[in-house]
Amino acid sequence: MSPSVPLQEMIRAIRSARTQCEERGVIQRECAAIRAQFRQVDNGARSHNLAKLLYVHMLGYPAHFGQMECVRMIASPRYSEKRVGYLGAMMLLDEKQDASLLITNSIKNDLSHSNQYVQSLALCTLACMGSAEMCRDLAPEIDRLLRASNSYIKKKAALCAVHIVRKVQDLGELFAPAARSLLSEKNHGVLHGAVVLITELCERNPETLERFRKTVPDLVQIMKGLVISGYSPEHDVAGISDPFLQVRILRLLRILGRNNEAASDAMNDLLAQVATNTDSTKTVGNAVLYETVLTVLDIKSESGLRVLAVNILGRFLLNNDRNIRYIAMTSLQRIVGTDHNAVQRHRGTIVDCLKDQDASVKRRALELSLALVSASNIRSMMKELLLFLSSCPPELRAQAASGIFYAAGGDVRDETVPNLIQLITNASELHCYTVHKLYRALLNDISQQSLVQVACWCIGEYGDLLLRGECQETEPAQVTEDDVLDALETVLQSHMSSPATRGFALTATMKLSTRILDNVDRIRSIVSIYGSCIDVELQQRAVEYNALFRKYDHMSPYTSILSDKNTCLQVCDLLGLLGGSEEPLQPSPAPGLSLNTASTAGGDLLDLLGGLEPTPPAPGQIYTNTHTSHTTPTVTVYEKDGVTLTLSCEKQSDSVLTVTLTASNSTDSDMSSFTLQAAVPKVCLSTSNAKEAFSVRTCTYSRLCKTVSV
Repeated sequence: MSPSVPLQEMIRAIRSARTQCEERGVIQRECAAIRAQFRQVDNGARSHNLAKLLYVHMLGYPAHFGQMECVRMIASPRYSEKRVGYLGAMMLLDEKQDASLLITNSIKNDLSHSNQYVQSLALCTLACMGSAEMCRDLAPEIDRLLRASNSYIKKKAALCAVHIVRKVQDLGELFAPAARSLLSEKNHGVLHGAVVLITELCERNPETLERFRKTVPDLVQIMKGLVISGYSPEHDVAGISDPFLQVRILRLLRILGRNNEAASDAMNDLLAQVATNTDSTKTVGNAVLYETVLTVLDIKSESGLRVLAVNILGRFLLNNDRNIRYIAMTSLQRIVGTDHNAVQRHRGTIVDCLKDQDASVKRRALELSLALVSASNIRSMMKELLLFLSSCPPELRAQAASGIFYAAGGDVRDETVPNLIQLITNASELHCYTVHKLYRALLNDISQQSLVQVACWCIGEYGDLLLRGECQETEPAQVTEDDVLDALETVLQSHMSSPATRGFALTATMKLSTRILDNVDRIRSIVSIYGSCIDVELQQRAVEYNALFRKYDHMSPYTSILSDKNTCLQVCDLLGLLGGSEEPLQPSPAPGLSLNTASTAGGDLLDLLGGLEPTPPAPGQIYTNTHTSHTTPTVTVYEKDGVTLTLSCEKQSDSVLTVTLTASNSTDSDMSSFTLQAAVPKVCLSTSNAKEAFSVRTCTYSRLCKTVSV
């Protein structure tokens, strides 16, 4: 190929190549000719050759040998060669190469050139590839150009200053005064550059941010001028006056008004005006409205203005453009925690987005719908989510609280499981329904890991409700202790279970040891297996749980007392720890705890302190115990394997209550390693305002062969 072939001919030859090998041959021949001409001292076609080399570079072929030619052409007095040389420097050079330092002096000379277009070339190159060293050396020149009279140069200098601030943050103070003065310019290009520069300065320096908060009135006036201005052919885009400048100003106002009430008040009226007067039928108008909404939600705006912003996002949900619907739901997701009621007004529209054909929109709608679930709408929301479940693809299957939880394969967010567990915990009236539904889901499918994790947690936490077999919300399942342990053991042994899921199942199995008394040995066996697991987390859990079994095995029969809230309250009231209760407490013995109330007055455990009326108090009445005697009958609280524990109380005075716990052995042989512990915290008695401390006594006997009293 002839060295004098023009650029158009080379492009045509490359495009006509039928194979990649043929294309490489054309480029190699042309690069060889370009190298030969670069070596000539006086070459009149240098810009022509460098232009061809830049095209080769854009195709992905090596062009580093043209770097020094760029340096020589930048130093050329001809504008045509300077233009191609600066373009080549921006494409072939970067701050990591030593050759970039060679053009520093040329850029400095061109920044003082009499031709504004030469100055513009130098400014653009410095803004594109200037290193930190170049920025420090040339920053005074850029500050000088920011104060020039030429608007074209000031616009370029402002954008170059942005690059310098990003490279060397300490130089921001140098440009702050000039940036402040640029806000008085009428040229939109200069205003745009000034706003971008001020935004960069405020984001990087808190002191500068405080200083520029004084410019909020000026920015408000500029923005109002753009909103109320008539048709301007130079700046109009689809009926909106300079939307690019409007967006930049709104972003700067968002930074200036954040966490500052005075600055926020100064821009509230403007934001309301922009929100109501901007045309939302065009994409350009929606861009301005979106930035307005973000600004309103990020500053200390008025409540009415925040509602208006949420309503704008609600209108976005009705837009035919899926991208606009997506960003609307993303914004609503961010504010649902702070403006929950305002977002709730658009719940119907959000739920309708679950039917969208786009998978990304569906996912966002699903996340937002789950965030809107509350105690007041949980039933209606679950119906909508169940309907969504019946038609959604497997990768978007979702199931929410109260037996419905979404598990989109492995794409479920990390916070989904704890958030759902928190939601289930707060809905106390649905615990029974939830554990029954999740238990059935666990039996049907254990491939959805997030669903399995929540199911295991609920079984471990509310396993007693599952075993009881009573549920008003759904048909209760007749489940035995072995059935529950079989389900958890299946999860532990499944190859589909992740280590995190096995951890949930192992912890749930351990929790059941306080609710299941006939299968404790099986639970201990299951836990022991994982003491040598290859997974460190599971191994640590198993070892710790086994240690609990060994160290506190003697207390396992009594831990079941604490697993039932009613029994716990009864014991506390028995000891005089409760001066009153908002509702009558009915005896509800924990599994494995034998409460013999035959000898109590009235047959009620709560009557152990004497004089308890047999009828429950009226609603709102304080439940108090009126003692008519100083002693109470003896009550058997535990009786198993020959060990019998009896409890009796004697009132010594208004502030002293003596509780006697008697342990006896009814078998023929002695019992070894018997330990009896009793601990009562400091409480405030209802009979006096003084804090009284109960004494704590611990008795340990190596062999229990007679009655022991504490």
